[in-house]
Amino acid sequence: MTLQAIDTIAQKINISPKFLTHYGQYAAKVSLKCLESSDKSQQGDLILVTSTTPTPQGEGKTVTTIGLSEALNYNGHLAIACIRQPSLGPIFGQKGGAAGGGQAEVVPMEQLNLHLTGDIHALSAAHNLAAAALDARLYHETRLGDLYTEKSGLPRLNIDPERIVWTRVVDHNDRALREITVGKMGKQTAYIHENNFEITAASELMAILALSHDLHDLRQRIGKVVLAYDTNGKEITAEDLEVAGAMTAILQKAIEPTLMQTVENTPVLIHAGPFANIAHGNSSIIADRIALTHANYVVTEAGFASDMGMEKFFNIKARTSGILPKCIVVVSTVKSIKANALTDKDAPEADQLTSGLANLGWHIQNAKRYQLPVVVAINQFPDDSEAEMAVIREYALAQGADDCEVSRAFAEGGKGASLLAEKVVKACEKQAKAQLLYDDALSLKEKIEKVATTYGAIEITYSPEAEATLIKLTKDGYHRFPICIAKTPQSISHDPKVKNVPAPFTLPVEGVQLVKGAGFIKVLLGDIMTMPGLGLRPAYREIDIDAEGNIVGL
Repeated sequence: MTLQAIDTIAQKINISPKFLTHYGQYAAKVSLKCLESSDKSQQGDLILVTSTTPTPQGEGKTVTTIGLSEALNYNGHLAIACIRQPSLGPIFGQKGGAAGGGQAEVVPMEQLNLHLTGDIHALSAAHNLAAAALDARLYHETRLGDLYTEKSGLPRLNIDPERIVWTRVVDHNDRALREITVGKMGKQTAYIHENNFEITAASELMAILALSHDLHDLRQRIGKVVLAYDTNGKEITAEDLEVAGAMTAILQKAIEPTLMQTVENTPVLIHAGPFANIAHGNSSIIADRIALTHANYVVTEAGFASDMGMEKFFNIKARTSGILPKCIVVVSTVKSIKANALTDKDAPEADQLTSGLANLGWHIQNAKRYQLPVVVAINQFPDDSEAEMAVIREYALAQGADDCEVSRAFAEGGKGASLLAEKVVKACEKQAKAQLLYDDALSLKEKIEKVATTYGAIEITYSPEAEATLIKLTKDGYHRFPICIAKTPQSISHDPKVKNVPAPFTLPVEGVQLVKGAGFIKVLLGDIMTMPGLGLRPAYREIDIDAEGNIVGL
């Protein structure tokens, strides 16, 4: 592996060095001004990578995303990968890094995984500024009462401390911060109220960053963020608190994607990192726009499986951007298919494979709902047999996949995924027109039903709180917003214990939240975790530096 200077990588895709802000030799922020000078007639094809239901064995979605972009270049095309920025929480926790691996990896891997150019820290600072400003306003209004306006020259917001919806964030797994008490200041007790921390990837600002078109759009969206409600139930926004401008100023550079490279010097744009179980789970619209005007093919990855990141790519991100893919790649492995089996763990390997295939079939058919070609990528491990590959291929084609190919990108890089790349290009050449799952005009309940029935739900129940919130959101004019389902990634259903393909079931909607700045309605299926905790054997134990100062153990 020979790394190239980031200016050289930029030149490959016709981005001038004048649009780069360097962060060392091998990473640079890309100015949005490069879109003004780009060839407007250039518009590449977008390829969306998703997977079967996640398992501890891993599906290799990022490896396939990176490997496929390398393979397209290996085959003579100009290709760029667009991925999300890793969060420190999973890196130091159980999941580890998110750079791909082997010969299909973003490098320098350590730089990517360990806070890169600081975007996530900037998001944390902007988010927590709003929290601090809100609590300060509550404190001073409580302290001064009717004298507040006279002393400050500002109108009273009359914040209801029981209806503060803006949390605090930190980019670590820290279960001790899930519930906190704010405002303990000795004898001054009138200000105390309950609050909590979320991981930064769960911040609405992260979703906003990924969905913004430019700096002006980012500013407008931040102004709409609902921080709390007043004592009459009226929204209090970041604009009302006069903190939206300062929040945007903190994010002035964070709005620019970061350019890096793979081990084969394929360009990669890294930007934003919303989780797919609680947000839309896709990298930024801005990165896609830059990539599509500077390459023939752009490979991007949606978080978790097709029921999560892929569904949200279409019904939230594409609805916002107007950018639709030409092809969907569904990634799976022999190990993950067996892990999704309903057979006993001691059952013969062949029986486990046969049983688990139904999960692959469901995800193929789910992807086909969007009227695009679907190519299945079998991410091969060294001990996978050719016979098993043949069984998966035959089944995938029978379930409606347009094609199926083995990828050896981890071991062989672009060469190992070249046949997959050929089949993906053929699928893109069909120039199919993607179709979204629902129209804006449908009611919120109709939109929920559209998504729920794809899971296999035959009935939907609503808690009294969810029912009341849906009525209010409709009355307030938010019924045209798309919905963002927040649920477990471990099952197609809402129940993490239900494996493979769920039998017909009742889907419980426990809560509904307005995410005004990002522009969607969050629908909660169960108790959704927004602040992970560290496990018994966290990954940070293995991370260190050697005698030369090199990072090891990632």
